[in-house]
Amino acid sequence: MRRARSTAVLAMLLAGAIGVIASTQTWIDVTLDDGAQQTLAVPGAEALPVLTPLSLAALALGAALSIVGPVLRHVFGALGLLIAAFVGIGTAQILLATPVSATAATVTDATGISGTDAVASLVRDLALTPWPAVTLVAQIVLLSASVFTLVTARRWASGASRKYRTADETGGDTGRPHDAIDSWDDLSRGDDPTA
Repeated sequence: MRRARSTAVLAMLLAGAIGVIASTQTWIDVTLDDGAQQTLAVPGAEALPVLTPLSLAALALGAALSIVGPVLRHVFGALGLLIAAFVGIGTAQILLATPVSATAATVTDATGISGTDAVASLVRDLALTPWPAVTLVAQIVLLSASVFTLVTARRWASGASRKYRTADETGGDTGRPHDAIDSWDDLSRGDDPTA
């Protein structure tokens, strides 16, 4: 089951990293009907404002999943499902409908005109780049990794390495000599390591 943990962790990290990268890339090219037919690039972070924070959260979940115990594995799997669903639905809406509202912030910054109807009247054409599709695939990977985590997490080997567990969790005697790290751990717990 060590491979199962590694697979879930790497998939979550990959999905989070792709989301962060996609948030900085152009998702929609907007051509304005302003006489000059100006074209504006709308980055993923403006088209879908929750993309960056939720992708960073997916990265954090993947990193933490490598050391947590069984209960938190299930909590993190459920959180991964929510993130994948939320970002995936938002991305799918942009892919399927290409709403003018996804471009509103960029158009307002460029023209100073705000309001959905006013922005819509300025937009002549919208063209999607491949990044929304890439992001949707990443969310499917995150969704799969989250479901895989929920199904297999109970059978994974113990979450934390020995240095992150207490003596009670390791059964007290580890079968090896007491070393400097153990002495520091004893001192941290308030025990006298010289006794």
